[in-house]
Amino acid sequence: MKLPFYIAWRYLFAKKSQNVINIISAISVVGVALGTMALIVVLSVFNGFDTLIKSLFSVFDPDLKIELVEGKTFVPDDLITEQIEDHPGILYYSEILEENALLVYDERQHVVRMKGVDENYRNVSGVDTMIIQGDFILTDEHNNHYTVMGRGVGNILAVGLNFITPVNVYIPSRTAPPTLSPERAFNRQIIFPSGIFSVEQEFDMEYILVPISFARLMLEYEKEVTSMHIKVADGFRDRTVKNDLQNLFGDDFRVLDRYEQHEWLYRLMQTEKWAIFLILTFIILVASFNIIGSLTMLIIEKKKDMAVLKSLGADKKIIHRIFLLEGWMISVAGALTGLVIGTVVCLLQMEYEIIKLYGTGTFIIDAYPVELQFLDYIYVFLAVVFIGFISAWYPSRYVIKHYLSEEDTL
Repeated sequence: MKLPFYIAWRYLFAKKSQNVINIISAISVVGVALGTMALIVVLSVFNGFDTLIKSLFSVFDPDLKIELVEGKTFVPDDLITEQIEDHPGILYYSEILEENALLVYDERQHVVRMKGVDENYRNVSGVDTMIIQGDFILTDEHNNHYTVMGRGVGNILAVGLNFITPVNVYIPSRTAPPTLSPERAFNRQIIFPSGIFSVEQEFDMEYILVPISFARLMLEYEKEVTSMHIKVADGFRDRTVKNDLQNLFGDDFRVLDRYEQHEWLYRLMQTEKWAIFLILTFIILVASFNIIGSLTMLIIEKKKDMAVLKSLGADKKIIHRIFLLEGWMISVAGALTGLVIGTVVCLLQMEYEIIKLYGTGTFIIDAYPVELQFLDYIYVFLAVVFIGFISAWYPSRYVIKHYLSEEDTL
């Protein structure tokens, strides 16, 4: 293997008699490098968005969520809650009661997702750290009820925290008899806004947080909940605690981790990422066609050299291996160059945020997020090297077999 590699290495850097061969080889390296660079940059941007979205969801979503497989509400069993409190892997748990509600503020209306939470909610989530206006207050010492709403909800209703104006909350009554009177068909309560949070546009436009006692009053419940949120203690794996809770609650309940709570979104992001990977890989494949032309012209130019090698005892396999390695080196050179350039571009974006996000100003970041992952380098390098091998193997074998005479090659 040393002899073919040595000769291929010399051919790669040696000056050719036809300058066009050098030009085509350089174009091959540049094409592969640009494709590799694009792959690394695009995958790193997808990684950045993936991490950003996960971090945003981690603020609003719990480590684990327990809900019914069928049905809407349930009453937590006292024995089960005691076992949850005694579990060493569970730091906090919170009872949640959710329902759609209509908010009316002055002459503005908006349908929201009312989320009733207990005192432990701030311990299982990080919403209280995302307050952009006001304070995270749901009840006071006089047991008055307050709401913390998303920024989108606040903007639609034009809620002002400095004005002592309550928000009217309407929810259809579960127990009222059929009637044509809207006042009898709906339960109505007023609640004062105390703060506004900003997590992510979808959450900001949809959710308001209220005390769970207020939610039960509106929904005419006593102890019912729609879900329980779990905060996993440090040092414990989410999957281990999840399996323990699933065994504890049984088949009528499902325990969802962060991925399963938004499974469709994470799957969509991964699908998009690898779809882009395949598209850019195809572009690299097209760029690698230059290797075929470069090898073909190099083989024709080196016919005399191959005749000399044949007279020195080199067989057809060795000669084929020389040009196979020559084409492979072009791909490897392009891949390594592209990886280096792509890394530099990503580092510059991470440090200086050169490429900005242009929108309505509602997004929480100003520039494209970037995150480099080692596995992406492995996948990209292997893909490019494999394409380079295929691009070099068949043409070198075909040209040597069909366009060179037996006297030149054997």
